[in-house]
Amino acid sequence: MSAVEINKDTYLKWFESMLLMRKFEEKTGQLYGQQKIRGFCHLYIGQEAVVAGAISAMQQGDSMITTYRDHAHALALGVSADSIMAEMYGKVTGCSKGKGGSMHIFSKEHHFYGGHGIVGGQIPLGAGIAFAEKYKGTSNVNICYMGDGAVRQGALNEAFNMAMLWKLPVVFVCENNFYAMGTSVERTTNMTDIYKIGLGFDMPCAPVDGMDPVAVHNAMDEAIQRARSGEGPTFLEMRTYRYRGHSMSDPAKYRTKDELEEYKAQDPIEAVREVVLKEKYADQAWIEEIEAKVKDIVDQAVKFAEESPFPDASELFNDVYVQQDYPYVKD
Repeated sequence: MSAVEINKDTYLKWFESMLLMRKFEEKTGQLYGQQKIRGFCHLYIGQEAVVAGAISAMQQGDSMITTYRDHAHALALGVSADSIMAEMYGKVTGCSKGKGGSMHIFSKEHHFYGGHGIVGGQIPLGAGIAFAEKYKGTSNVNICYMGDGAVRQGALNEAFNMAMLWKLPVVFVCENNFYAMGTSVERTTNMTDIYKIGLGFDMPCAPVDGMDPVAVHNAMDEAIQRARSGEGPTFLEMRTYRYRGHSMSDPAKYRTKDELEEYKAQDPIEAVREVVLKEKYADQAWIEEIEAKVKDIVDQAVKFAEESPFPDASELFNDVYVQQDYPYVKD
């Protein structure tokens, strides 16, 4: 039985949430082109259903940890667009005080534990968060995301083995957009069904249509229930697609325009919009109202980031150790 029902409210939330992710990322891309945002920047455009479907199956207290393609995950968990945009600008009002930038979004308050730049580095950390929840006796579950390139890291095997051995409350999610950085899955492995990696650890695993929030929700709901009941982890391969390159510096010449258009025809936001109108969950006026609301949120986020100050140089010495007066040699 599903623990979390999909209903009218679910669809309305999906539409607004995914539209905010999309418009926020589109604006981020524009700002990067204007050199307002510096460093590395990886957009989530096209993959929104993977996060939206997970959020609708989660409960308060559950957490997420992910890769450096992290803006949408933070937005979905409730981290404000203002603080995320300010972070990407390197401003002190950012959710990581301007120290993390695009790749290292973090919010303890919202149970979002990053944004990690080391490929696969977050996988054992996700297992560690789950271990802490089990140790403390909570019912919270960690959702640990990775890309298809990260599944080749040795840390995955170690984390999967320990997570199964200790029955940790974690759901491992591979966001398979088929190209890692720019190399297709077919060129990196003989076994292209990534979810089957879980079989070597006797871990429940399955492929999921990552362009469909309903499929994502149902798969995540089942996996989260399993983890919350003490039965241990699940490994889900979300087959999704990014419309942009790996990062803002990637022209994505390794794929065809026809392939891109094929996936755009499956766009999750448009699919949800159609259901909302067809089922009369809302009318066109509501759609336009949400579009205006999302535009205002994104515009306000840019204004907030533009007007916020950069951190003082002394901020370099803060948030490194718990001890506030740690005796640094500063000369």
